[in-house]
Amino acid sequence: MKVALGADHGGYGLKGEISEFLKNQGYQTVDCGTHTPESCDYPKYAYKVAKAVSDRRADLGILICKSGNGMAIVANKLPDVRAAICFDRNVAVLSRLHNNANILVLGSEHLLDEPEVIVRSWLEAGFEGERHKRRVDQIAKIEQQVGLKKEARSKKQEARKKGRKGKGK
Repeated sequence: MKVALGADHGGYGLKGEISEFLKNQGYQTVDCGTHTPESCDYPKYAYKVAKAVSDRRADLGILICKSGNGMAIVANKLPDVRAAICFDRNVAVLSRLHNNANILVLGSEHLLDEPEVIVRSWLEAGFEGERHKRRVDQIAKIEQQVGLKKEARSKKQEARKKGRKGKGK
C-alpha cells in the first residue's frame, strides 16, 4: 500500500517520524514535502498529497500541520478525497469506519494520543459500509453536482463536443 505524506513547517518533524514508522510497518511512502523546517505555505503540500490520492497514484494520504484545518480544507477540494482531521485513536478509527476517509490530517499541536497510535489505528480500520456507504455515496453525488467528479466533467465535455460536431455538418 502506498501512502503519500505532506506537511508544512509545523508538521515537518512529525512527518519524518511517521514516514519512518510507515516504512518499518511495510508501507511504501511518497514524500510530497516540505523537505525543510523553513516556514512555508501549506496549500502546496496539501494539494500534492490530495492530488496523488485523487489520481490514485497513492492509496492513502497523511497531512500534517499545526492545527490540521488548512490542510483539510485544501485536500477536500479535490474529487474523491475525504480528508479527516483526527486528534486521537477513536476519531481516526471512526473516520475510516463511517466516512471511508482516505487522507488522515493531523494537527501536530493538538494530538491527544501518540501519533503512531493514531496512524496505526487509522490504517488498520476498514470501511464499515452498510448505512455509511449510502452516506459516502451521497457525498460523491454532491461532488458530481458541483462539478468536482472527474467522470462527470469528462462526460459533460464529451456531450458538448458531440453537440458541436453535429451542428457543423
